[in-house]
Amino acid sequence: MEEDSAIPKVYFHVDLDAFFASVEQLDHPEYRGKPLIVGGIPGDRRAVVSTASYEARKFGVHSAMPIVKAAQLCPHGIFVRGNYQRYQEKSLEVMEIFQNYSPEVIQMSIDEAFLDLTGTSGIFGSAEETAKRLKKEVLEKTGLTVSVGIASTMYVAKIASGLKKPDGLTIVQDGKEEEFMMSLPLEKLWGCGTKTQERLKAAGLKTIKEIHGKSENLLISIFGKGTGSFLYNAVRGNRDMIFGGEAKNHSISSERTFDFDLTDRTSIDTALMELCMNVLYRMHKEHVRSKTVALKIRYEDFTTVSVQQTSEFPVSNADDLYERCKTLFAKKWTAGRGIRLLGIACQNVEDKSVPVQRSLFASTDEKKAKVEEAIFAMEDKHPELKIRKARLYSKGAK
Repeated sequence: MEEDSAIPKVYFHVDLDAFFASVEQLDHPEYRGKPLIVGGIPGDRRAVVSTASYEARKFGVHSAMPIVKAAQLCPHGIFVRGNYQRYQEKSLEVMEIFQNYSPEVIQMSIDEAFLDLTGTSGIFGSAEETAKRLKKEVLEKTGLTVSVGIASTMYVAKIASGLKKPDGLTIVQDGKEEEFMMSLPLEKLWGCGTKTQERLKAAGLKTIKEIHGKSENLLISIFGKGTGSFLYNAVRGNRDMIFGGEAKNHSISSERTFDFDLTDRTSIDTALMELCMNVLYRMHKEHVRSKTVALKIRYEDFTTVSVQQTSEFPVSNADDLYERCKTLFAKKWTAGRGIRLLGIACQNVEDKSVPVQRSLFASTDEKKAKVEEAIFAMEDKHPELKIRKARLYSKGAK
């Protein structure tokens, strides 16, 4: 054990570039090189942007933005409502590739994952060689590009993966984490939203280096326990921050940290539905079920709340999971506070072959579940079939 603990940790954070938009551009060559906005079309009053292509981002379009605002900023853009089932298929293809590189793949959302490659240099070669091979394999097998960040901490790897998008590769050498962090502008301090940045600047802290020079107690006295401790550790590389650890054994989870704080219920509900679709798809693929649903909310001040509930009957389909999550969300949500992160998990999963109590009458939920399972089974046997779920992003979605 002592020998293992001496081996420097090597984490890859792999992020699919503008994922939903990239899949649409892969399937529709006529969209390539053009500003593409996924999430809704002008006229879908309650729709929000799920992903914007890099061409659209040049106009200021970003995720969680109302479609009506995106249309104002980018009137000549291509707007599509999206095809979540297709995105799940491509995500699964990429995640299966990741499994060939590490026994420990922590999928954080539909388009990002951490890979623990500690001690694998004897198998794959250097971290740089491995990353280049992985990027090449993903491109050749899926047609998609990924950006990779490599570091000895998950937090630094996460930041590194976003620095050279798209198709980027950034490596932070072990022992250079603090030096790397202090080389970044304040805007790159991941998890530090616009409001926190404004508070920092108001306190005279305009750079990461200036934050680094302050004691933890001082930062806590200015910003409070949650934010102060986060800032102190973040500028030092956040060595103790581990993502997804609670979900590796008996849960299937998905979480997402947003580039912009979510405040309105429409964008929140859209994010919840996307997370539910991700979890349900993986549960179907692994042939498991769960009666326990958990929800996590992290607010703009880094305060984190969680809630879970165990029901009499297992989650049966995506709509069922979505409704349970909305109920849990309503119990913990404080309206008006910006949300930095949302996460959901189906805990204590068990194989579907294990006998379980059923209701006396076939419910609509059970029928929906059978339809979903039939679709997944058909697509597994016949990948050329593309059968789609009707309601994904907004009430106006086709």
